[in-house]
Amino acid sequence: MGILIEILKSIVYGIVQGITEWLPISSTGHLILLSEIIPLHVLESAEENLAFWEMYKVVIQFGSIIAVVLLYLHRLNPFAKDKTEREKNSTWRLWIKIIVASIPAGIIGFLLDDIVDAKLSTPFVVAIALIVYGVLFIILERRQKEPTITSIPKLNYFTALKIGCFQALALIPGTSRSGSTILGSTLVGCDRSTATEFSFFMAIPVMLGASVLKLIKMEAPITLGGMIVLLVGMIVAFIVSVVVIRTFLKYIRKHDFTLFGYYRIVLGILILILAFMNLLPSGLSA
Repeated sequence: MGILIEILKSIVYGIVQGITEWLPISSTGHLILLSEIIPLHVLESAEENLAFWEMYKVVIQFGSIIAVVLLYLHRLNPFAKDKTEREKNSTWRLWIKIIVASIPAGIIGFLLDDIVDAKLSTPFVVAIALIVYGVLFIILERRQKEPTITSIPKLNYFTALKIGCFQALALIPGTSRSGSTILGSTLVGCDRSTATEFSFFMAIPVMLGASVLKLIKMEAPITLGGMIVLLVGMIVAFIVSVVVIRTFLKYIRKHDFTLFGYYRIVLGILILILAFMNLLPSGLSA
């Protein structure tokens, strides 16, 4: 019965991951907060269970990565037989831009991964990050500036690197990887559709690298029950991600990001209130 409950929890985590990974509202932040309400108890030792959770909240994102790869498989595949040489070269240039944009987060993430887990994975940090970026999104949408980059081919390598620096900020829980990259992309001149699509593509190497790093650093035994819980979360995250990605792209063609800004602010304030009232176990003590 115990493992069944953990599987049901993992389904909930997968749904939250699949929704929040692609919206600019912070998937890691939501997972951390959810863990305060329905924490996973896969292993008996508290220390090993914590190590499993630190791995789980990152590796569950692998389901979301697969969703992006499958949805954009033809566009991302430089070896597609039906592509012309010009299209294949364009695809290779896209991958170079993705890799260049991934360098800042890759370096900083590798160096500061343990510090982020130990010091920043708290409800208080999540709340502040949610509010700050919420305000930035609202300010951004109120400025009247015509975008100069209306497609990814028009995005040069240096601009991709600048967007990558914004992605590195997402190491702070509550910031949101997609939120940081979309915000950064629009600030350097991308329209919403281009910013969103490039954010999706940038997720592939960064999230894959983070997942591998967590698995390597895993200090708890991976049991059969733990594997089942993780796989269930990944599968659910994949299914939900497919739906969310398609829906989100349609949404931003007609709407801006203001709604997400207000959502972040309201949620951040709610978390602060709960933390000050000692209704979140971690509260402000970490």
